[in-house]
Amino acid sequence: MASTASHALLHRVAETGRAAVAFTLDGEPASALAGDTVLTAVLTQARQLRRNEFSDMPRAGFCMMGACQDCWIATAEGERLRACSTFIAPGMALVTGGSGA
Repeated sequence: MASTASHALLHRVAETGRAAVAFTLDGEPASALAGDTVLTAVLTQARQLRRNEFSDMPRAGFCMMGACQDCWIATAEGERLRACSTFIAPGMALVTGGSGA
């Protein structure tokens, strides 16, 4: 389930005037700004991008340039995306695999 903005890992302090982009995160409505990466869109809503498949520990990206394997996220349809290099699109349905806590 998507967390409220007060529980998000990232807090936006600039560039707040861009157009809003609606998407869903773990089945809950969420909003990002046009030009945000999926990583930014998710982490302004939640405390994690996903949970590690092996340790169940929260993950939130590492290299931020698509070289590591830390920022993979799934869509509701099962497609895997690199969150750091994929831009958010209207109507995207993303799944973190965790509670965001």
